[in-house]
Amino acid sequence: MNLAGRDLLRELDLTNAEFDGLVTLAADLKAQRLSGHERRRLEGKVIALIFGKTSTRTRVAFEVAAYEQGAQVTVLDAQSSQIGHKESMADTARVLSRMFDAIEYRGDDQATVDELAHYADVPVYNGLTDTWHPTQMLADVLTMREHSAGGPLSYAFLGDARSNMGNSILVTGAMIGADVRIVAPEALWPSADIRRAAQERAVETGARLTLTEDVAEGVAGAEFVHTDVWVSMGEPVEVWEQRVALLRPYRVDSSLMALTGRPDAKFMHCLPAFHDESTVVGRTVAEDFGLQGGAEVSDEVFESSASIVFDQAENRMHTIKAVLVATLA
Repeated sequence: MNLAGRDLLRELDLTNAEFDGLVTLAADLKAQRLSGHERRRLEGKVIALIFGKTSTRTRVAFEVAAYEQGAQVTVLDAQSSQIGHKESMADTARVLSRMFDAIEYRGDDQATVDELAHYADVPVYNGLTDTWHPTQMLADVLTMREHSAGGPLSYAFLGDARSNMGNSILVTGAMIGADVRIVAPEALWPSADIRRAAQERAVETGARLTLTEDVAEGVAGAEFVHTDVWVSMGEPVEVWEQRVALLRPYRVDSSLMALTGRPDAKFMHCLPAFHDESTVVGRTVAEDFGLQGGAEVSDEVFESSASIVFDQAENRMHTIKAVLVATLA
C-alpha cells in the first residue's frame, strides 16, 4: 500500500485493498500504543486543521494522532481566519501548502474540500462534509472487526440514509464485502449515483447490499446496528417535525435490537447521540415530540452492554493516525 502524498476526500478515493490496508495499519498502531512501543514517524510535520463546522471527536482525534506521532497542528476556523470572508478556498489552499505538510477540512459542501484538494500541493483529508465521512468509516470498520464473531461483517444502518453517514456506510460495506442493509423510508435512501457506485464495488467484493423500508427484514441477523442523529448539524429546527414523523418507526430501542435475533448484536453511533434529556436538543426533542429517553436511540440501548459507541469514538484517533502515517511518513 503506497498512499504517500494522497488525498482522502471520500471512501471511493481508495481501492478496496487500500481501505483494508488503512484499517490494518490502524490496528497495528493501536497495538503499538497500548504496548508502549509506538514509534514517532511524523517528527517535524505540521498539519492545518480547518473547521467550518464545530467538532469534538474529529478535532481531538486529529490533534492527538498528530501529537503522538510527533507532528504539530494549527486549528483554523471562521473566527480565526479569513477563509470564505476575504480569501477564497483556492487561495487558502495555495497559501497553506507553502507552510503545512497536510490539511484537514471539516465543513458543509463536498465541493469545498474538493476545491481545497485541487489547489493544494499537500495531502487533504475530509474530516466530514454533507456527502461523505471517510475517517468515520475507517473507525467503524476497525471497531466492528474488533467486536465481530468472525467472517464477513453484517450490519444495518437505520435512519436518514440520504446523508454523509448513509452514503459512506453503504459504499464502505460494498468495498469490504459486507452484508450491509440500509433501513429507512425510501425517500431517505442514498441517491441513485451513490447506489450505483456501491454496486460497482460490490461486484468486485461480493458484498450484499439491501435497501428496505421494512425494519424486521432489514435488521434480521445483523451483527451490528448503526444509527445517527435524525437531523444534521445546521438544519433548521423546523425540519424536526417532518423527520421525526418519517423516522419514528426506525428508532433503535431494545425491541428493535431483539429483531436481529442475535443476543450478541452490538449498537453503534458516530456521536453525538440524542439518547436522553441531558442536552438542550435532547430536552427539546423530548418535550416537542414525546421522545423521552432518547430520539434516534433509546437511553436503555445506548447505555447497555451492547453499546460499543465509545470504542468507536476512540478508534477515530487510531484510524486518523493511520491516514497521517500512510500519507506523510
